[in-house]
Amino acid sequence: MTISTLLIANRGEIALRVIRAAHDLGLRTVAVYSDADRTAPHVRAADAAVRIGPTPASESYLSIGAILEAARATGADAIHPGYGFLSERAAFARAVVEAGLVFVGPSAEVMDRMGRKDIAREVAIAAGVPVVPRFVRENAGGLRGAITDESGWPVLVKAAAGGGGKGMRIVRDPADLDAALASARREALSAFGDDTLLVERYVEHGRHVEVQIIADAHGNVVHLFDRDCSAQRRHQKVIEEAPAPTISETVRRLLHESSVALAREVGYVNAGTVEFLVAGEPGQEEAFFLEMNTRLQVEHPVTEEVVRISGRSVDLVQLQLRIAAGDPLPFTQDQVTVRGHAFEARVYAEDAFNGFLPQAGVAESVRWSSRARIDAALESGQEVSTSYDPMLGKVIVRGATREAARRALVTALDDTAILGLTTNLGFLRALADSEEFRANEIDTAWLDSHPDAIRPQGLETAMVLGAWALAHAQVRGAGPFGTADGWRLAGPAARTPVELVVDGETLVLAVGADEVVAGSTTGGSSTSGGDERTWRVHPIAAEPDVLRLEIDDQVHEAAVRVGAHAVDVAHLGHTFSFARPDAFGPGAGAAASDGTVVAPMPGTVLSVGVDVGQEVQTGDVLAVLEAMKMELSLKAPVTGTVRTVGAVAGEQVALGARLFVVEPATGGGR
Repeated sequence: MTISTLLIANRGEIALRVIRAAHDLGLRTVAVYSDADRTAPHVRAADAAVRIGPTPASESYLSIGAILEAARATGADAIHPGYGFLSERAAFARAVVEAGLVFVGPSAEVMDRMGRKDIAREVAIAAGVPVVPRFVRENAGGLRGAITDESGWPVLVKAAAGGGGKGMRIVRDPADLDAALASARREALSAFGDDTLLVERYVEHGRHVEVQIIADAHGNVVHLFDRDCSAQRRHQKVIEEAPAPTISETVRRLLHESSVALAREVGYVNAGTVEFLVAGEPGQEEAFFLEMNTRLQVEHPVTEEVVRISGRSVDLVQLQLRIAAGDPLPFTQDQVTVRGHAFEARVYAEDAFNGFLPQAGVAESVRWSSRARIDAALESGQEVSTSYDPMLGKVIVRGATREAARRALVTALDDTAILGLTTNLGFLRALADSEEFRANEIDTAWLDSHPDAIRPQGLETAMVLGAWALAHAQVRGAGPFGTADGWRLAGPAARTPVELVVDGETLVLAVGADEVVAGSTTGGSSTSGGDERTWRVHPIAAEPDVLRLEIDDQVHEAAVRVGAHAVDVAHLGHTFSFARPDAFGPGAGAAASDGTVVAPMPGTVLSVGVDVGQEVQTGDVLAVLEAMKMELSLKAPVTGTVRTVGAVAGEQVALGARLFVVEPATGGGR
């Protein structure tokens, strides 16, 4: 069969990834988009694009009818599902084929079988693949008797019909089994419409190892080696690597052979991943089948970075497309080798140091590393909502050895900065730089059992960088008298006072020509009775939004954004936002000059102090906003007349919402 036009039933970075591979093969591409994605990068990258519905995924990216209609309208003859959304829905694969189109993936029948954990387990047993011991009894009392001292507690209760942690319970005490079964059954029924449960031995402190397989319709099945995805929090992968660094060659061979055997047993065609749990010390490991993912994996780039076929790199998406078109695999197992080591770090819009809560907002400034492969669709000025998965992109690196690759990952995360939106970049950088990660001590439970092990780093340095940037942010005019550098005719330059909220406390820093002093005002008096701290500073270079500053004989680089109400500093992966209590002190020239006042962050309006038509002076308080457990006064940026009041006490406001417009008075302010 021939594929000429490919529709990508997805969005974001995976849509871009598939579009690139398709274009390299000379295929015409079709993007689909919701209202929220009308101007998204994947829409611009495709040859054609079709709106498929409103923002909610249930009305757009999960609408089988809308996607098939988009394919019909654009003449597409094949559909690639990416990952997430409909990628593992057998009903979607079946509908695509019934519409006379090519589905880039396995058959609906294979999806049906491998999508159920109980049936997948039976397939694995038939293929001779090792599985976790299962306990089968009709009631909890019988189960308790079946769980012997040899197999032991704890056990894992999980839904047979789904995944994602839904319908899953870890039971450590036999007395808790009844309640765990009942609650897991209710959750499974609600999430999947099926309350069938499996009860298996729970393997603690295991490593999540998976094998990439690829199979064609001509009976050829090969593996493309393995990956380790043990760095997880709440069953969500954080950093993946290839090849798996801790397993013995005996276990590695077992996993490879088991994966190929499983794919043959189920009649698999296209790209897939077989996942295992490996526990125990080298030479004494146990390996157990977990599940099979019947789609392309998020972490497929690390395989592409290390696998070589007759010495050449591999593109998994191109292989998928060739196989979907009916081509046989162009290589055999003995032509596949692995070289070097690779890592992938998943960048999420989430607060990693506050329960990994999803975040939303505008990524006002985005800088991806030039020293890494970046699979991302996030760009400066893009709004990120909570309507879709919070993954923003992936930072992928390769090195000759694991340690070389790990250092490259730390460096690439240092280079990466996202300002205006809270992300997990700092968490990723600290994890990759930790001794535990370096020593391969991270198992699947480590991050959840050590919630405080990875913490923000570099607060003090970021504070100095932010203070320097703020003090030098305003240039009032040409010549020595128009520059805010503290120049004086009768003596050395005066220090510029900068007030920032640092770790919950308001601190005044005095920025001089070659130093930054904390704990004092320009007159030298202590602000809080504490000792002064001085840093020697020298500017190295500055460009838009990037500052290089020598601090105590060491050069530091940061992405910096000076706003009317805060200074954001991205340094060593971490982004620190220092609120400015005096938002109209030094650097206030960064505020809007047309009299418009917007919400600097999402929050609640506590009070509104002005009405339409009221005369105000520069710095007058217009309203008080509560955000992130602190109160922030919104002040008039210019002297003039209030023309718009969009704030109401008690209401929630979004980041960037226009709250006031002050019409400047002729002649300026005071």
